[in-house]
Amino acid sequence: MLGRRRILYEHRNGFRMLRNLSVILLGALVGACATLHEKTLHEKTLANGLRVIVQEDHRSPVVVSQLWYKVGSIDEPEGLTGLSHVLEHMMFKGTQRLGPNEFSRIVAAHGGRENAFTGPDYTGYYEQLERSRFAIGFELEAERMQHLALAPEEFGREIKVVMEERRLRTDDNPDGLLSEKFMSTAFQVHPYKHPIIGWMRDLERLTVDDARRWYEQFYAPNNAALVVVGDVQPREVFALAEQYFGPIPRRDVKRTAIPTEPPQLQERRTRVAAPAEVPQLLLGYHVPVITPQDSWEPYALSVAAGVLGGGNAARFARELVREHKIAVAADVGYDPLGRAPDIFYVNGTPAPGRTVAELEQALRAQIARLREARVTDEELRRIKAQVVARDVYARDSMFYQAMRLGQLATIGLDLRLPQRYVERINAVSAEQVQAVARKYLTDSNLTVAVLEPQPIEGGARRIMPGRPPHVR
Repeated sequence: MLGRRRILYEHRNGFRMLRNLSVILLGALVGACATLHEKTLHEKTLANGLRVIVQEDHRSPVVVSQLWYKVGSIDEPEGLTGLSHVLEHMMFKGTQRLGPNEFSRIVAAHGGRENAFTGPDYTGYYEQLERSRFAIGFELEAERMQHLALAPEEFGREIKVVMEERRLRTDDNPDGLLSEKFMSTAFQVHPYKHPIIGWMRDLERLTVDDARRWYEQFYAPNNAALVVVGDVQPREVFALAEQYFGPIPRRDVKRTAIPTEPPQLQERRTRVAAPAEVPQLLLGYHVPVITPQDSWEPYALSVAAGVLGGGNAARFARELVREHKIAVAADVGYDPLGRAPDIFYVNGTPAPGRTVAELEQALRAQIARLREARVTDEELRRIKAQVVARDVYARDSMFYQAMRLGQLATIGLDLRLPQRYVERINAVSAEQVQAVARKYLTDSNLTVAVLEPQPIEGGARRIMPGRPPHVR
């Protein structure tokens, strides 16, 4: 599926991309959706550089508007980690015209909902409103794109909120600790090694001036994409975008070079000791993502992920959970969308009476089998059906449609990639799945992180069996 498996950090509520959708394939609907998408997708770039993307969907009188900025934790230098997420919080704390939290109050008064999210590659803000009121979101977003207040007293309060968020999601959460330790071990140079929420030592030192410089550096119309999905007419959207965003001047967006992660030449291991009921295991391999050159490898990796962890009929669930009872849960995560090469994740929880070592051996044996033998034609057909079905059913959500378009725009890919994505998945051969396994899912390219449970005291969070950790 086109979508991050990482958890993004949202302003108020835990944000998760849509996943685990129905895997029933309706083949005729695939072609119909692709044709509909091409006919109803429209785009225009304003003179100030703001990219406006419109996807018509007239099934209900609702409009989702998302404003995406091409800035995330990947852009943060050492010492300023967490700054993108902190600024996201500050975007709700008032402008020259609006008081703190008034933005949210106005949207709610018009029957809408709004929020924001920060990821490694981008920061986004969204509103969902009835179609006659969607211009309210434009007016509000344009206001805070150019007139954010950034009051020192509000920053002081909000940085404490972010610190507490980090304590709850990471410091006091064994899942979060394991994921964080894994990323900082798998990546030695690239900023994907930093948590989106930032290291506590950096949060303690961030100032309102840091946030102001970040805002002035990246929050420009020529570094943003406005995505609108719903019951709209493109000409109306373009006219309103020109009215509200057109007067905002473009700015010179200066980026620092993002270091390239050197090839991993040997296995890396790390351990986390934290209060928990059960151990956890997390494996990961450096892999490519989809680029404008559109190599076949990310599509083959997506199929490989499905072979191992794609539902109850996949190898992990069938053989490791049900047949051999080595794991109570085992899963695979791979997202082919990103601004830089990422990780192919494998995680699991050992079954009662089984050890982490036994589970690791079993998981690695399954991956070795993927390298050594072709997947069966039956597996290939099943996985392709699942991938295509998820893509089809995800389009029922306007919010998901906007998320996908925003991701593609922010990382510099063709907006019509979803149509090619289905075609490219269907074109993957068993030989290509084996080839990417041999090339990338190797012992020298592997990072292993293990959670060692410690006694739980007081109110420490309890990890329940069957809930493998999610990275980021």
